Amino acid sequence: MGEIIRSTRSVCPVCLKNLPAALCREEDGRVFLEKTCPAHGDFRALVWQGKRDFEAWLLSEPAMAEGEGQRCPSDCGLCGDHQAGSCCVLLEVTRRCDLRCRFCFADGGSAQEDPTAEAIEAAITDIVRQCGPVLLQLSGGEPTLRDDLPRLVRFAKDAGCSCVQLNTNGLRLATDPDYAARLAEAGLDIVFLQFDGTDDEIYESLRGKPLLKEKTEAIRVCDAFRLGVTLVPTVVPGVNDRALGELVRFACEHVPAVRGVHFQPVSYFGRHEAAPQVRYTLDRLMADLTAQAGIPADAFLPSRCDHPLCGFHAAFLLEENGSLRPLARFQHASRTRGKAQDNRAYVAKHWRRAPDEPQPDLSGEMDFDAFLYRLRQQSLTLSAMAFQDAMNLNVERLRQCTLHVYRDGAIVPFCANYLTPITARGDLE
Repeated sequence: MGEIIRSTRSVCPVCLKNLPAALCREEDGRVFLEKTCPAHGDFRALVWQGKRDFEAWLLSEPAMAEGEGQRCPSDCGLCGDHQAGSCCVLLEVTRRCDLRCRFCFADGGSAQEDPTAEAIEAAITDIVRQCGPVLLQLSGGEPTLRDDLPRLVRFAKDAGCSCVQLNTNGLRLATDPDYAARLAEAGLDIVFLQFDGTDDEIYESLRGKPLLKEKTEAIRVCDAFRLGVTLVPTVVPGVNDRALGELVRFACEHVPAVRGVHFQPVSYFGRHEAAPQVRYTLDRLMADLTAQAGIPADAFLPSRCDHPLCGFHAAFLLEENGSLRPLARFQHASRTRGKAQDNRAYVAKHWRRAPDEPQPDLSGEMDFDAFLYRLRQQSLTLSAMAFQDAMNLNVERLRQCTLHVYRDGAIVPFCANYLTPITARGDLE
């Protein structure tokens, strides 16, 4: 065990019992989450590789007080100990899927019968009642297997959801433009498109078949109907972690159809392989993007809404030469927690497609109107969400989650909802 720098709580990855845990730093700067289950032994998981200053990234976030967090995550609902409201609420509208991916947090693909449209509309009404004008993510399974999805989008907008986002593999959008048109007409704001890279070998490895052509066509179709697209790669070491630069360059080439790239380092819940010996951490992702895409390291900012260890965001203007100019830079400072509604506004501003508008003169010195035009039409965001699984779950982080799932009338933090036992024992670094 290295130096204990922070005490917290976690779960046993075998029985999911709530346990004391600690963040421990080795001499090389790596940080591990360590815990002991009386029944199943010792466990440790790498959470930081020392690619950048750990304490600076935490923004002076206070550690969880002794005695707190002992009910998490078994009593998640949300309980009175939860420290953040809902930014985005995910609603599963089907368990069916037309792919069988190696990694799937929802373990989609079952033959389970879909809930009725009326049941989903009742759930949407309840979400708005409990959470207010949230960003609603329609998910699955594969939501586009439902023919009535446009009806559900329209209902969500009429019910008061500030923004409606579709979590999809894009296959139906690519092959059925009329369906995409109906989604756009119904008020769909954002297409959250599974997009793991620009090489078919990556799709064959992660999704079981070459899909780059279909993914690219889905972007073209969404562009035709002015649907904002966010590319969502699952980053798996040895599969696509060395192809992130090409993915960022692809996104730049497809602005303004593509509004952002939202990286998800692989986590181990739902359907997954055995947990690996090497974890792909948030700081390694930032270092790889800096090396492969030329992104300045200080362009990445920790979340001020969720816990800083949950993710990053970075906003850029796209220059004529294809480079990205950061709109903000990281500065170490005490953290002021943002509100869920501020996070919703940020997501909508950067991921929703702006209406077409006349281009002002951009040849001279950029005035404020020209800057706002470029912000709407020539910008790109890079962001990440480092989901937690049973090995690296940190209750301190979980209590600040703003990404929630609606389940049987309850609003549940995402990582608690999909938490899955991992039976492998020992050190997983």
